[in-house]
Amino acid sequence: MTKRHKTALDLFSYPTYWAECYGVAPFLPTTREEMDALGWDSCDVIIVTGDAYIDHPSFGMAVMGRLLEAQGYRVGIIDQPDWRNTDDFMRLGRPNLYFGVTAGNMDSLINRYTADLKVRNDDAYTPYGVGGKRPDRAVIVYSQRCKQAFQDVPVMIGGIEASLRRIAQYDYWSDEVRRSVLIDSTADILLYGNAERAIVEVTHAVAAGKKLGELVGIRGTTVVRDTPPGGFTEIDSTRVDWPGQVDKIYSPYEYIPEGKCQTGEEADTDVMPIRVIPAPLRRGEKLIPEKTYIRLPSYEKVSKDPVLYAHTSRILHLESNPHNARALIQKHGKKEIWVNPPPIPLETPEMDGVFDLPYARVPHPKYKKARIPAYDMIKTSINIMRGCFGGCTFCSITEHEGRVIQSRSHESIMNEIEDIKAKVPGFTGHISDLGGPTSNMYTLNCKDDEIQASCRKLSCVYPEICPNLKTDHSATTELYRKARAVEGIHTVSIASGLRYDLAVEDPEYVRELVTHHVGGLLKIAPEHSETGTLSKMMKPGMGTYERFKRMFEKYSKEAGKKQYLIPYFIAAHPGSSDEDMVNLAVWLKKNDFKPDQVQTFYPSPMSLATAMYHSGKNPLHGVTYKSEDVYTPKDYKQRTVQKGFLRYHDPSNWAALRDTLKSMGRGDLIGNGKAQLVPDEETEKRTSKRPVKAKPGQRTGASHTSNRPTNEKNAENERNRRKQDQGAARPVSKNKRSKPAGAGRRSKPKSVGRTR
Repeated sequence: MTKRHKTALDLFSYPTYWAECYGVAPFLPTTREEMDALGWDSCDVIIVTGDAYIDHPSFGMAVMGRLLEAQGYRVGIIDQPDWRNTDDFMRLGRPNLYFGVTAGNMDSLINRYTADLKVRNDDAYTPYGVGGKRPDRAVIVYSQRCKQAFQDVPVMIGGIEASLRRIAQYDYWSDEVRRSVLIDSTADILLYGNAERAIVEVTHAVAAGKKLGELVGIRGTTVVRDTPPGGFTEIDSTRVDWPGQVDKIYSPYEYIPEGKCQTGEEADTDVMPIRVIPAPLRRGEKLIPEKTYIRLPSYEKVSKDPVLYAHTSRILHLESNPHNARALIQKHGKKEIWVNPPPIPLETPEMDGVFDLPYARVPHPKYKKARIPAYDMIKTSINIMRGCFGGCTFCSITEHEGRVIQSRSHESIMNEIEDIKAKVPGFTGHISDLGGPTSNMYTLNCKDDEIQASCRKLSCVYPEICPNLKTDHSATTELYRKARAVEGIHTVSIASGLRYDLAVEDPEYVRELVTHHVGGLLKIAPEHSETGTLSKMMKPGMGTYERFKRMFEKYSKEAGKKQYLIPYFIAAHPGSSDEDMVNLAVWLKKNDFKPDQVQTFYPSPMSLATAMYHSGKNPLHGVTYKSEDVYTPKDYKQRTVQKGFLRYHDPSNWAALRDTLKSMGRGDLIGNGKAQLVPDEETEKRTSKRPVKAKPGQRTGASHTSNRPTNEKNAENERNRRKQDQGAARPVSKNKRSKPAGAGRRSKPKSVGRTR
């Protein structure tokens, strides 16, 4: 590696803590009785989570717990506690080091509410899929309860809910900009992204006697400070309208002689001079990244000024490369939120070490026979990589996991297949997925470490694939072949998201995928058909989709298989006009796609598309008060109509679509012709009100359909099963307004929000 490509201490090189003598627990304890059986008098760390405890590497609490166990610590789990009082938070006693709090694998608000802000009646991470087992804003509530239970115990927060709220962020549910969750939760430190490095470093430091408040420089962490640290250069980016001539801004600390305090004694590094450079004057001056931070507009400013919010979002995303990112600081009242640079990505041996930990691979025995839908979906699924360099603006994967791809070795993945064979009850020989956030980004990275270390691009594949990006899928193709050859394995499916714009660069990979790993249907995500909207998503045009479609059909025919592509689309995305949705609907009808379940854009915290939604500006480019305005359909009627265009075939949408088409002057699309979208009123009167369902074998497109396993059609079966297991059924919400639709990126529970 070059010197510019930063490295970190090996994850498993730390001296183990003294409690390693207790060995490996079959399951991390969730009760005092389990602790007694292990011979523990106390826990060193207690993890509080909004998910049911499943000891599997797709669940954050298991990964963090097993990793700390490997470091020698005793880790307990408080899963889905009753948050209405402190009793559940005290059930394992006082932790020796700290509480670790996470909302779970999903953001608690996305988990609870649909994109139309209707309450969901299910939760895939709960036994029997029952909803309402975690509070809204779970990180805040859990953290505050921990503080109430044990006032002197530090609290660490992490997981996707905390990660996406590390600075002031637009909150779709309250329609306002909220403070950093670190402030509202009263926690002592926040870990963001995949936090293995940070949690190990922090835990060893606390065990050595340091306080969480003293750990101010650990990558991947966010802390609250009274003042900026000394000895840094501040780049002031609090404004977007700097005048042409900018006078130098002096820091109040600059009168202090460097290296000396006013008494003449050696200076504390925390009060050394701070040099402030206005953003317009920083060009041309070489600054040391490790001693430079960027001042963002304050919470008070961004909460009142949407343009400043978009500007702040752009800065955050430009400072996401762990090899060149600088620290960020944002004032909240009298406090400063200090965001350290992202963690250094794990190397392959470290990734292997994390996934090779002794997971039981099943839910905790206390759940008995209760079905946990998220576990059912991923119990025979294998995560081969993490991260995504696609940069899709509506997706939170990049904000959470980063753009640098981290991949496991073939050997480690083969070992996990053997582990599944040995540990998963009733395993039939079907591996349900070899994937991750994006299945075919495995081992793909920049060709040159030095180029990667200096890059600040928001995407490696938009507007076109970077010439410095590796697109050779041979490692993935070889992995598929090895997996199929394992004794006892008869099917290996690929269910994770596929970047077809990358896949077309390697026809051999497409051939391998289509021939052996598609079970009749392959889901891909063009997201839209119109260039203007796609440019706000940072997605390729439909020409790339058509190219992949031709390859898919060619190799399916060669394999003697009838297989179909299922494309996903988004309604009401920033930049998407009604005209755009009409054109997309026409494309759907022309290609004979009839989506069954659809979803409108869901503004998740911190994403670039959410910044567009809130501000009406485009942070993909420099933001000013006069820069490009972005139209976004916001009110319920607009969003419903746009979603209705994706289901143009549903009679319940016809009246609203006719009204919209007439108001747009597109009455030519009303009628019974092949090129027309909806029938006229007379025809509708003679038509059944039932939605037109696809015929067997017909392609059914989808738009952000749900992968959430619990749905209305099997709810009665679940209630009956619960009666058998528990003797009496617990009441289940029957909120007919909501449907079990997925939120944000379509992904299996393991990748909706990895809580590490």
